[in-house]
Amino acid sequence: MNLKHLHSLSLRLIVSLALVVFFFFDFAWADDFLNDESYAEQTTTADVKDPLEPFNRAVFTFNDKAFTWVLEPVATGYSKVLPADIRGCVGNFFYNLGEPVRSVNCLLQGRFRESGLVVSRFFINTIGGVFGLADPASREFEIARVKASFGQTFSVWGIGDGFYVVLPLLGSSTLRDFSGDVVETLVTTSYYPWNDDIVTSATVFGIQDVNYISLHLGVYEDIKSMSFDPYVALRNAYFQSRNKMSDHVILSNPTLK
Repeated sequence: MNLKHLHSLSLRLIVSLALVVFFFFDFAWADDFLNDESYAEQTTTADVKDPLEPFNRAVFTFNDKAFTWVLEPVATGYSKVLPADIRGCVGNFFYNLGEPVRSVNCLLQGRFRESGLVVSRFFINTIGGVFGLADPASREFEIARVKASFGQTFSVWGIGDGFYVVLPLLGSSTLRDFSGDVVETLVTTSYYPWNDDIVTSATVFGIQDVNYISLHLGVYEDIKSMSFDPYVALRNAYFQSRNKMSDHVILSNPTLK
């Protein structure tokens, strides 16, 4: 690997991490937290320490301002320009691009049946759903979306969390999960058709994230309103949803992303 290629790879990693998950808080786990069914099994965060809480709170405040002053207004304007159906198709397209990596993670976790389901979803939606713009796998074949990530794979392999951390723009994570995010970003973006052009990549990922936020406007405010301490509320929401993911939950009512 020459220096030019290494530099290009580093740039793609930075842009991907900053834009693929640019909004600091994953609304998928926020929706889980707001779901009444999620309270059937309360999640504890006692097993994961938060030794950097003062730093994390400072970053949380920065992220909160970035979302409130920049991302949410942009996503709101975007939602007024494009109808929800079109934004849903955009979300389906990007979600479908991530299916190969989810299938690999299922294999690495020994979830062979679910890996096959993910592969089936990918081919059905790519061919019958016009490159993933539609989701006939869910609607016609009743093959629900499957949750799987490298952070979860590392957990199955016995790697500990380390400690809780809030990252600028990336939001809630642990050392293990962030490492998984880095690996996942590198693997996923390696086969994206636009990954050779840094400007195009930044634009596409920016659209992806704004589109996703536009489909979940109001969720963040709902989370913050549930507690006098929004920092604790979002930390609990993160671990609660992650624990549900560790139970190999198959999404019966998928959230577009």
